[in-house]
Amino acid sequence: MDVKPQPPAVKVDDPPKKVPDAPNFAKDEPISLLPNLLTDEEKKAGWKLLFDGATTDGWHTFGSATIDKRWVIKDNNLSFDPSIKLESPSKYGADIVSDKEYSNFELSLDWKISEGGNSGICIYVKEDFPKYTSMWQTGPEIQVLDDAKHPDGKIAKHNAGDLYDLIAHNNPKAIKGPNEWNHVMIKCVNGLLTVKVNGFTTVQTQLWNDTWKNMVAASKFAAYKDFGIYKKGRIGLQDHGDKVWYRNIKIKEL
Repeated sequence: MDVKPQPPAVKVDDPPKKVPDAPNFAKDEPISLLPNLLTDEEKKAGWKLLFDGATTDGWHTFGSATIDKRWVIKDNNLSFDPSIKLESPSKYGADIVSDKEYSNFELSLDWKISEGGNSGICIYVKEDFPKYTSMWQTGPEIQVLDDAKHPDGKIAKHNAGDLYDLIAHNNPKAIKGPNEWNHVMIKCVNGLLTVKVNGFTTVQTQLWNDTWKNMVAASKFAAYKDFGIYKKGRIGLQDHGDKVWYRNIKIKEL
């Protein structure tokens, strides 16, 4: 009887085979074999889930005590579904934010955008409603976008992986297309912000210093005096009217 060769062992940075359409993870980023779970190593390292795959516990709509019904859970994903029609939708949109605020942290998650879609991940969001009616008035945004089909894909500093309207990356290999999972790691320690998408660094900058203030002053956020000034705030996921999916949302306080 012929002996069939054994398949090669799975390397640490291979996509987990139990997760369909899984992204490639960088070696220094946390890996779970199933979505929305923590490994023993992650637990020991201090990682916490921000999404358990079954509930929206830990999240609420910006400026509200509840969560907009267009944010739904299906197939272990947290998604915004614009096809769901509400009788009285909020005029301020359906951005959601974490219940907890964070200062120094490492945030890890996967995102997938629909064709032609737009969304975003905000950090250091200050929720002081109605002084601020939208999370982007205070929280810098890491862009989530279908670069090929959305008009913003043709605008510098508006591409997926960019720090929206502030810093552009120049690595076209970093971003996967629509309906594919992208893995992002966002780390900020004492204002030093690093963003990696699929293992590629797309943003590295220092927040809150004079260079940062000048950058903001030259952007579309110049009119918002409290934009990017807070050193503790919520994590936000943006409703931009398009279908978007998130999973494996986990955070470690540093």
